Amino acid sequence: MTRKERAIAVMNGEKVDKLPFMPITMMFAADQIGVPYGRYATEAALIKEGQLKVAEKFGAAQISAISDPGVEAHDLGAEVGFPEDNPAYVDESKALLLDKTALAGLKFVPPEEGRRMSNRIEAVRLMAEQAGNELLVEGWVEGPCAEAADLRGINHLMMDFYDDTVFIEDLMDFITDQAIAFALNQIDAGADIIGIGDAASSLIGPELYAKYSLPRTRRYIDAIHRAGALVRLHICGVTEGLAGSWKGLGADMIDIDYGNSLKAIREALGPDDSVLAGNLDPVREVRDGFPGRIKEQLADCQAECAPMFIVAAGCEIPRDCPEENLLAMLEFAEESAG
Repeated sequence: MTRKERAIAVMNGEKVDKLPFMPITMMFAADQIGVPYGRYATEAALIKEGQLKVAEKFGAAQISAISDPGVEAHDLGAEVGFPEDNPAYVDESKALLLDKTALAGLKFVPPEEGRRMSNRIEAVRLMAEQAGNELLVEGWVEGPCAEAADLRGINHLMMDFYDDTVFIEDLMDFITDQAIAFALNQIDAGADIIGIGDAASSLIGPELYAKYSLPRTRRYIDAIHRAGALVRLHICGVTEGLAGSWKGLGADMIDIDYGNSLKAIREALGPDDSVLAGNLDPVREVRDGFPGRIKEQLADCQAECAPMFIVAAGCEIPRDCPEENLLAMLEFAEESAG
């Protein structure tokens, strides 16, 4: 069974002889091939090269086009900063929708025509050419709340949830249509799984999440599934309060950040709903820990997530993570049946 086949089997609720290892690597991957992150995130060939290096060296089950949260926003017209050796960022003080009335003039951008979106599509295509049946190819889109924060500014968005719910609905509907088109382009290019990154959803609480983010996320997932791909839901931060909303959502895999109880989330979901991944603290446990302790902590994670578990940290692997610590995560995966 290949790494790709094993990951798909786990997401289908099947038993496997070894657990899949699916770390999120971005800056770590760029450093593996010795290129500044600004180039890595904006050059499809370098994303492919860095991801293949991580998969080869550390046994990752997937190669991913994830890079930064500014991809869709930049193509829609947002002002995005591009540091030489750090991720791109959206300047909230110059947010595209600082004036809410600008939403009425915001135009859908065909993903293949956007500079950043087309680069990610090309990265997926290049990775798919190399992956064969050995590795999952992972595309990525911003979730409805995360992208709304990028376009409006996180602080203004938080006020909008109370001051202007019509604006929130219209903005998230626009984002959902744009993101689904972007996801489908990546699937056409060869993506087996699409990550949905919706970090800002952890900031709005269960009621607002259920009313605004959840129904749009369901639209993402349904469209991705209809196109034949799997879904990885990734929400940074404390998400235990959202877990009840995820039951029946259809995400094939849900990343759980550190600081959450995997046991509580599994109980909220039930035993057969979505594979959970995580949730070691990427800094204190993965970067600053040591191999033996990392493997002990992963054993605890697996026990809490049973029966379905994928080995990963709570979020991105830090760029200065010792290689032996990442290899310890791989060793645990290869020594553990699921």
